[in-house]
Amino acid sequence: MKKSPEIACSKFRVVLFGGALGLTIHYTTLMNHGRFSTNLILRPQQPTMDEETLFPSDTDLDLSFNSCASNTSTDRTFTSSSARSSLTLSFKGSRLSSSAGTGRPHRKSDPHWTAIKAATNLSSDGSLHLRHLKLIRHIGSGNLGRVFLCRLKDYDGANFALKVVDKDVLTAKKLSQVQMEAQVLSMVDHPFLPTLYAHLEVSHYSCLLIDYCPGGDLHSLLRKQPENRFRVEAVRFFAAEVLVALEYLHAIGVVYRDLKPENVLIRDDGHIMLSDFDLCFKADVVPTLEKRFEPTVVQSTKNQPSCLGTVSRRYEMTETAEFVAEPTAAFSKSCVGTHEYLAPELVSGNGHGNGVDWWAFGVFLFELLYGHTPFRGGTKETTLRNIVSSKPLKFPEWDVAEEEGMAEVRDLIQRLLVKDPRRRLGCTKGATEIKQHPFFQGIKWPLIRTYRPPEEVRGLLVRKATTHVNRISSRRRRTRWTWKYLSHFIFTTSTKNGSKSKKWI
Repeated sequence: MKKSPEIACSKFRVVLFGGALGLTIHYTTLMNHGRFSTNLILRPQQPTMDEETLFPSDTDLDLSFNSCASNTSTDRTFTSSSARSSLTLSFKGSRLSSSAGTGRPHRKSDPHWTAIKAATNLSSDGSLHLRHLKLIRHIGSGNLGRVFLCRLKDYDGANFALKVVDKDVLTAKKLSQVQMEAQVLSMVDHPFLPTLYAHLEVSHYSCLLIDYCPGGDLHSLLRKQPENRFRVEAVRFFAAEVLVALEYLHAIGVVYRDLKPENVLIRDDGHIMLSDFDLCFKADVVPTLEKRFEPTVVQSTKNQPSCLGTVSRRYEMTETAEFVAEPTAAFSKSCVGTHEYLAPELVSGNGHGNGVDWWAFGVFLFELLYGHTPFRGGTKETTLRNIVSSKPLKFPEWDVAEEEGMAEVRDLIQRLLVKDPRRRLGCTKGATEIKQHPFFQGIKWPLIRTYRPPEEVRGLLVRKATTHVNRISSRRRRTRWTWKYLSHFIFTTSTKNGSKSKKWI
């Protein structure tokens, strides 16, 4: 009997970064030609909390967005509601589940989920509304909107970051980027990536409730260091955690395209968290188990007694299996990103794939080590010409060669900043082969979350904690920011020639 082209169902359990993270990969259907169905890759374990969906109820809550609201309908990706619509933190299934990730080892004792669950239990309709949040202060601005620090009322430790985007002032392209960021955040479940606690849609605003990182970003910390550079030990710490985060994104078919120190945030425990996923694009992933041979000592004998004490060893090649989940077929022609971090194939416009992230990873290492990017020029045009130039990479002459690990990190940077993506480290096997580089020798990847942050971060968090408490304890600071003024802060309305126009401030 001839077998069906769709062969029998196969199931694998693979620990991606080690048991400490508890991340498992389940492939349930092996399709034609040995390819796995994309939507079956990296399915998380089912959460243990009750899987009830929290639906928002209509209330008469008015948060004063109506002064800026548009009552006209829209055919954009996100449908606008009326100005006085109920603002609730919706956990509806297709976008977000309130129990998502609560069964994970790295979120088992997450006070934020505990506080949200408690607030919903006390709510009259079982839903968490925006009125449960207290707006504290503005903490930053991005390409698409502004970010505010807010807190769940009656829970002092439940701080969140609220990213607010006004869709009425965005182009269609940027609206698709807003949608992509929300989609990626709803997919990810990793300790070095943000948790999407809620996705709010109100009038022409889109709001994402995510983790708040009190340590700021890596770029600000870099500028506070002597000579604007990190020690090799600190570079290894940050690079290892960013590498693990990129590995996870690539494993679920997401190409990041926006790696830079400004997008690497520092959490309250000193570890990192990537941010800003609006430039991502998705691709298919074909997971494979590849063979690797390593020399291992099988016999060690000491020769005849002598003052040299020579020892002879016999080696044998041992075969090990490597799990590789890299979107090698990813392809895009969009020219997006920060110009100093753009890969040559992206600048040329001939199309690019997963290799742009590994090129950016090399630029990222260079900037942490030397305080500036390797191809920076006087203008953007000069920088782009330097990127596509055939000239070899040059390191600063003041290189501190005697610092331990400097030779290894320089070698890694050179292997990552190869102009041809086909020969660039990581483009074929992803983070799997980058982890094997001597620069990361000795790192126990399953235990990476247990490593102590470098002293540069520990000192920062102590100062931040002291300043943060004093600032929030001030009555003026507590009462200054309210939901009433949020829309006025985002943009002002000015009158010109009898017509109204919106202007960012």
